[in-house]
Amino acid sequence: MAGKQHEHHHDEPTRFYLFGGKGGVGKTTLAAANALRLAATGQRTLLVSTDPAHSVSDLLETRLTAEPTAAGDNLWAMEIDPEADAKAYVEGIREDAEAAVSKAVLPALDRHLKLAVQAPGTAESALFDRFTRIMTWCPDHYDQVVFDTAPSGHTLRLLTLPSMLGAWVEGLQQQRAKVNKLQGMWRTMAGVSEPDREDRVLARLRQRAERFAESRKRLHAESVFHPVLQAERLPIEETARVIEQLRDTQIPVGALYVNRLWPADEASAFVTERVAQQNEYLAEIRERFSDFALVEVAQSARDIVGREQLNALAERLATTPA
Repeated sequence: MAGKQHEHHHDEPTRFYLFGGKGGVGKTTLAAANALRLAATGQRTLLVSTDPAHSVSDLLETRLTAEPTAAGDNLWAMEIDPEADAKAYVEGIREDAEAAVSKAVLPALDRHLKLAVQAPGTAESALFDRFTRIMTWCPDHYDQVVFDTAPSGHTLRLLTLPSMLGAWVEGLQQQRAKVNKLQGMWRTMAGVSEPDREDRVLARLRQRAERFAESRKRLHAESVFHPVLQAERLPIEETARVIEQLRDTQIPVGALYVNRLWPADEASAFVTERVAQQNEYLAEIRERFSDFALVEVAQSARDIVGREQLNALAERLATTPA
């Protein structure tokens, strides 16, 4: 175990565990094992998966949905479908817009929103929006929440924007107030009376700005981001990039999980060579990420499937400080 532990700037307990890393490094399995570990200590734990392959359902041997489902003592889990979320997110924007724009521009707006559902940033924004909502369930319903896929460092930097979002909403409101005033004058002249209603879009935006600002505070005070990587070139570079992106967000980076380490085997020249290369990368990881604690996780002979193996991994992790 090298390096320092994450430090929180307040005496708040850690409530949010974010596991990040490229696809295929095993972050879903490690997040699930950590959720089991936390639940075993008596904490009401919610595991949130965004894995489209539903592997968490298989690991926990529990059919999961987009709502939290009991998955054992003190453990609940839910599986979010990022695509469905993106659609619902855009649909919400459309409903707001419908109330705010003239009928003439709706067809153009619909074309634009159809494209928006496929746009790379939309799923990420929707995930982020969902993420901030789930955070509000803690600590009333759950003591801790484990996210198997944290939004990327890039998206988490959105958290440094709530102040901008707030200013933007203010600006829109002033503009809107001017328009409403003009419309009011026009209505009076035309003899049409309509009671002033607060614009729904702005109300929603203001709500979102407030929720983001609150999430930002909580992620700063009550979260830890665990990068998951393997002792290979691409994951090392990806991890360095995410840590760099996280630098401005003030979200503490906790232990790095170096996953799938092969055991040495003198009898096999192939394995010996493979392990030698892995050890070179491991030395680089220890040097480049010396500011962080490392949790080194041995490769299982077979893929971890089902509850029994997951429990065994959770027990292995319980002995490593993270």
